[in-house]
Parts: sequence; C-alpha cells; structure tokens
Amino acid sequence: MIYSVIVDISNSQVDRVFDYTCDSELKVGQRVEVQFAHRNVEGFVVGRKETSDCPPEKLKSISKCLDDFTVFDEKMLQLGEYMCRKYHLRLIDVLRLFLPPAMRGNRVRALSRKQATISSQCALTLEDMLEKCSRAPKQQQLLGYIAQHGATLSSKLSEKFGSSALKSLVDKGLVTEQEIVVKRTPYSGVSGNDARHTLTPSQQSVVNSIMAGTGQSFLLHGVTGSGKTEVYMNVIEQVVNSGKTCIMLVPEISLTPNMLRLFRNRFGDCVAILHSGLSAGERFDEWMRLREGEAKIAIGARSAVFAPLDNIGIIIIDEEHDSSYISDFNPRYNTIDVAKYRCSQYGSTLVLGSATPSLESFLSAQRGELTLLSLPERINKRPLPTVEIADMAMERRKGNKGLFSELLRQRLSETIEKGNQAILFLNRRGYSSFLMCTKCGYVARCSDCDVTLTVHREDNELKCHYCNKRYKMLTNCPECGSNAFRQGKIGTQQVVEMLNKMYPDVKVLRMDADTTQNKESHVKILSAFANQQAQILVGTQMIAKGHDFPNVTLVGILDGDQSLYYSDYLATERTFQLLTQVAGRSGRDTQPGRVVLQTYTPNHYCLQLAARQDYLGFYKREINLREASLFPPFSTIVRILYSGENEKDCITQLTKHFNGISALKQQYEQDFLYLDKMRCPLKRAEKKYRFQILMKLSVRSTDEILQKIYSVTDSTDVRGVTVFVERNPQNLT
Repeated sequence: MIYSVIVDISNSQVDRVFDYTCDSELKVGQRVEVQFAHRNVEGFVVGRKETSDCPPEKLKSISKCLDDFTVFDEKMLQLGEYMCRKYHLRLIDVLRLFLPPAMRGNRVRALSRKQATISSQCALTLEDMLEKCSRAPKQQQLLGYIAQHGATLSSKLSEKFGSSALKSLVDKGLVTEQEIVVKRTPYSGVSGNDARHTLTPSQQSVVNSIMAGTGQSFLLHGVTGSGKTEVYMNVIEQVVNSGKTCIMLVPEISLTPNMLRLFRNRFGDCVAILHSGLSAGERFDEWMRLREGEAKIAIGARSAVFAPLDNIGIIIIDEEHDSSYISDFNPRYNTIDVAKYRCSQYGSTLVLGSATPSLESFLSAQRGELTLLSLPERINKRPLPTVEIADMAMERRKGNKGLFSELLRQRLSETIEKGNQAILFLNRRGYSSFLMCTKCGYVARCSDCDVTLTVHREDNELKCHYCNKRYKMLTNCPECGSNAFRQGKIGTQQVVEMLNKMYPDVKVLRMDADTTQNKESHVKILSAFANQQAQILVGTQMIAKGHDFPNVTLVGILDGDQSLYYSDYLATERTFQLLTQVAGRSGRDTQPGRVVLQTYTPNHYCLQLAARQDYLGFYKREINLREASLFPPFSTIVRILYSGENEKDCITQLTKHFNGISALKQQYEQDFLYLDKMRCPLKRAEKKYRFQILMKLSVRSTDEILQKIYSVTDSTDVRGVTVFVERNPQNLT
C-alpha cells in the first residue's frame, strides 16, 4: 500500500504530501518516521492509495510507525484543510495543533509505575500469610494494608512500610508486582462538593432554547452575575447524558482552575483540562483521556478547541469577545471560526456567551445569523454594583497627586472595616513603566526591542515586557553619570507597596504575569483570596472576568482610561468590555457592591456607559460609528507584517509586495478603501525590524482579493524576512 505523508518540517518548500510504501496496515492520522533529505524525520499519514505518480524504484518505505493509535481522524484532517484554505497556513503547522507539543520528538510518554497486589497464585489464606510473617511486623502491616485497600502503588507501600518489607513479600511469593499506566492529574487538589442551584425561570428558558435548537448557533448575552456558568453546566449535563461529548472554552488560563473545580464537582473524572500551562506529562495524559473516551468534556483555553473528541454535541465559548481567542502568531486563526466548522461537521450546537459581546457577534445576532438569548438580570434580581466615577484631574487640582482618589480611599477603608474584600484593577504590571534620567533625559530601553524597560522593584531589575530580557537596575545614568532618576506610570507592584503602607495590618495579594509564572500560582492566589486569607486583591486583566468572590463588595479601577486612546479602532470597545467585566466582580452575593472608576476623562461616552453597565447603549453608538467610518465589521482590515534582522532586506521585500498589491488596487479600485506601507508602531522586537502594509477592503470582495494577496506574498524571495498576512488583526502595534 502507498501512503501519503506530510513531513514534520515547517517550510513552504515541503508543504505538500510525499508518497511512501509500507507493508503494514496504517491509518490516516498515524505518526510515522520516514527518511527525508538523507535524514530520519517524523511525519503524519494523511492519505492512502494504490498507485503513485512517483516511479516505483524511487519510492521509499516508511521506517516505522511511532504510535499504535492515530493522533487525528478524517474529520480533524478536514478541519486542517479548512484552516489552510481560510488562513493560508501550512498544513503541518495546523496538524501540530492537534496533538500535545511534547509528543513530537517523543519527548513525553505514558507514565508507568509498579503496582503490588496479593498474589493470586498463592494458595495460602490471608491468616496463613500473616502467620508466615509473624516475625516481620512491617511485612504483616503491609499485607494487611493491601488486603484492606486493594492493589496499591509499590512506591507508596515502600514509603509507608519500607522497600525491604515489600521485596521480602515478593520473594516469598505472597505479593506480586506489575507495571501499570498512571495518569498525571493536573490541579489534583481542585475539587469540592457539587453546589447545584435551582435554575431561575430566565435560566431555564435559555437552557430549553439551547436544547431545542440542536445544530444552531446561539449568542448568550447575560449581565455579570446572571448565572451563565450554571446554564452551561445544565446544558452540558444533558448533552453528556445523551451520549455526546462537549468542549468548554474560557479565555484566560487563570479561569480554567475555577471552571475545572465546578465541572469536577458535578461531572467527576468525565472532565479533562487542556491548556499550555500544564506540564508536558499532564497535557499528554489529559489529551489521551479525551482521545480514548475516558473523559467526555474538554475544558481549556484557545487550544482546547482542537480536543480529540468525536461525536461532539456542543461547543461553548465563554467570554466570546476576548481577543485571546484569536491567535496572533503562527499559525494564526480565529477560535470561533474553528468552533463553527467543528460544529458543522457533527451537527453540533455552538454557544457564544458574554456580558459584553463583540460588536461583530451582536451584529450577527441582530441580522439573525446567531440566535440571541438574554439573561438581563443578576441571580435573584440582585442589583448591579453602584459605579462612582472619580475625576482624577479634579483630584490633582485639589492637591491630591497620589494614585488613589479620596473617594477610593474612603470606600476602601469602609470595606476593610466591615470585614469585606476589595479588588483593585490596574492593567499595568511591574513597579513603574519606565526609568528616566532627570538631568539629560536618557530613558532605559531594551537593546533588542523598540520599547522602554519596566522597573521591577522586587527583583531590583529592569525588564522588557516584549522579549522578557532582564537588565541590572541602573544606579547611574550611562549617558551623563547622574544618579537622579524619574520613574514612569505606576504598576501593580507599587500599588501593593502603597497599600501595605496605608493598611499595615491588611493582607494584600497580587495577581499578574509576574506572580503567576509557576504552574499552580493561579490556583494558590485565587484560593487564598476565596478563603478570605487576604482582604485586597490587586491585579491586571487576569482578575477582570469570570471570577466569583461572594465577599467582594468593592472594585477599584485605578486607571480607567488607560486603554481608551490606543491608536486602534478596537480601543473603545475593549475599554468598555474590560471596565464592565471588572466592575462585575463586585456585589455578586447578598451584599450590595460598589465600584470606583478613576479617570481623567469622566465625560467620555465609553466610561459613562460602562458605569451604567449599558451594553445596548454602547453597542448602538459604537456600531453607528463603525458603519460611518467603514471599520470592521463593515470592512476588513488586512495587515501584511514583515520582520527580519536586516532592515534593508525587510524594506526590499515589502516594496516588491507593495508594487504587486498596488496593481491589485487598480483592478479592484472600488473595493480598496485604503492602502499604505509603513513601519510598525513597535519598530523593532526581539532583534527584528518590523514593517507593515495596511489595507482596508470592502466586505463583499474580501475573500476574492485575499486569495490574490496570498499569491503576491507567496513570492517571498528575500532570505531572512518573515511575512505574515493577518485578517482583522487584534493588535496593530
């Protein structure tokens, strides 16, 4: 038999199938080792046939099959081909998404351990065995333990009773050992009791609509605290009971432990978790549990959309508006598009949920492309938090040059006195945003990136938040020798330092990218706060959505307009979503909640509408602005990004492509609303210069023009220059 194999080399020159022979029976989706270009490489079987266009004498044989199972099936291969067509990707880059990364190169495998049991070959009774070991109390205890608890890991028995006791029992033929596969369980301590809630009439109506609409796509718009998670779990329970599988996606890795706890409490071992924060072994074992059918529910961040499940009944994407669902590095893809395609393969239901849906999704619901479901009130009609706006410009005029407004100080003191908890949100980590010499104006910058270095006081270092390079803290200016420095905007580290001085007896926790570098840091911080081991939690956008802390009655937003003036058409939408989401962490239980929103632009419509939690008002205003200015979803933004270590080479390649696209513009003059070439706002990152071609296209011709743009960019002939085409990029820096 002849098999079509795609080799595991990410290069456009070999992004095609090659024919190999094999005497053994193989299936589509199996990993194999083949000889390619005089070396052995891994590959994937993507097809089988009787004949080949390659002369028989030139056909090579598959060296060996690497697994006794397939890593993807025919439907997943179809998904890969769809992604290649839609996003102009290499097939091998897509196929790599379908399996745990450490499987490539056989860097991870099933974990085997020895297990001890009482020998079935021994004719003695337990009493006779114990009598035989009467002079060895440890052996007696070990035998009694196995008799009571059944088969037990040898390592556990050796630790408890000593390895010599176990060895002696094996030598006597009373105990036997055998190798078994042990599953590594991520977040093994994350569990509890199933706290079932009786659905409200609104929740029950939503559940009924979803279950009655098999194969449909829904947008669930529910205010913060309206009980969307309970709706998800009820729907998933019914789907699993019908014999089907489910995928549940959350945007942040920090949200997965809490969601996993809720689902484990209800569904037990039927749940598996997939995300990049797991160890290689844990990720492999969870993937295998899903593939083998041991687990029916996959929970995780973006990558969990590729969970190896069959017979999928529903895919739920919580916080569907979040930009993390769009991959902004190779391979680039939109998780919602992928989910829609997987649902179409199985006739599955798709549910997109959010308190602040993306404008694109809500417009689709208005047009009838998605079925709109609403949960307009919090559980038990609890009120939304009261939002108070603190004008920081006014605070400055009154002489308050600190980070905290008088209003926030007052509300924070009241919250602490009552024994309640508070969350303070600042989407800027580190101690301060830059370090500047006050004598000559020198600013510390990264040598590899075109960005200022952030001060990190705890480590006494300067760090680049793009490439993570670290530098020693400056004591003298390298330009003039002065030791007088000014620091930039305050980060989360400095906020904690200020709070410790203001409230020395109050425990403060911090949650940002610096405090969550270890695998289970998210769980430890959130668990400590949930157990009221601290009264104040300071954090970045990690704490802004999805978390439910009953005792939180105050949320302080320290720099509410920080993201409002980015040079990006998405800036206003993202600011509204972020502020609404973080405000929703307050007053989720019986006690009323308060929010203090600090800003220098208190009259901006985005902040005013966020303060009122008025999504519909914001949607109507913002969608009209988008339509008038012809920004997505009423057009398509296309960016071609060029990066390389040689600046001239980047410009040379960009110029060649720009000439080709300019010719396209003449052909489609009415459909090109904008076209220009320029340096990226972030001119250099990780030693690579960055340039871009930006264009705005009419929606009606986007797909047709994009295919021709791909043809132009495929002619990349300057070595060392990487070229990416992005559709509606989420980050234009």
